[in-house]
Amino acid sequence: MSVVSSVLVPYASYLRVYEPLAAFPEPERAHWAGYAGRSSIPTAQDELRRSLADLVATPPVGVPVHESGDAFVAEVDGVLCVCPWRTRLRGWLALDELVEMFPGPVLDAVLPPVVRGQAVADHERWAESNPDARPWILTSVWQVPVRWFVLFCDEEREYAEAGEGGEPPVLRYRTPMVQARRRLARTLKTLRETVDEGPLTEGLVEVGRWLEEFHPRALVELDYGGLVHALPADQLAGDRSAADVAEGVAALRAGDTEGASEAYGRLAQRWRAVRDRQFAN
Repeated sequence: MSVVSSVLVPYASYLRVYEPLAAFPEPERAHWAGYAGRSSIPTAQDELRRSLADLVATPPVGVPVHESGDAFVAEVDGVLCVCPWRTRLRGWLALDELVEMFPGPVLDAVLPPVVRGQAVADHERWAESNPDARPWILTSVWQVPVRWFVLFCDEEREYAEAGEGGEPPVLRYRTPMVQARRRLARTLKTLRETVDEGPLTEGLVEVGRWLEEFHPRALVELDYGGLVHALPADQLAGDRSAADVAEGVAALRAGDTEGASEAYGRLAQRWRAVRDRQFAN
């Protein structure tokens, strides 16, 4: 593992939505049109560097003071699409999750109570005038949630090995919004007909509500992000998690509970090994 990857890449995965320019009102549409035409566009690594620089400041900056004007850019069937970073909004949302992830003393050492309190107050004031705001990017640490894989099929898997110049490997899935919504709806129907309501069903409903907020011609992307450094190269190359999830759902639909259990077992074993590294010394 390179120094760059171990320091600058958190062990997090991302679910992103890229929307066509037509989905944005003016003047934001004009901003993104001009932004996409730049010769150099910041990457996910650049966003991480900025965030880490804020955290090592004294006092640390838990949430950026100003919202980011950057985005990821993709072309879908000749249509330019952007995925705004919205780093400030995502920072506020992440603060809510930190309370459940870390013991009080650890959290206080990383982000003192006064810093967190100010961020919460800023978010409350901002939310009053932006009640419908939502992020274009969801983040999960030390795993890829099962509900995310439901949106994709194995044929949409894109994998690139680590480059000779030190570039990290890449593993991602991309699918049109219409396909993502269709797969989610079919999976929800299958689960509700075959198993009791539970965390997976609730999680799918939550993701479905999030997807409904975006343009129907958007692109949905699942990026393994920093998790490519938590999986050995051979396991990463052979990772077929979306296929396992699809196989399990198909087995449930066919009444094959044993087949569904086998598919889920492969998936659970793979990601349990990754999550266990979170607590390794």
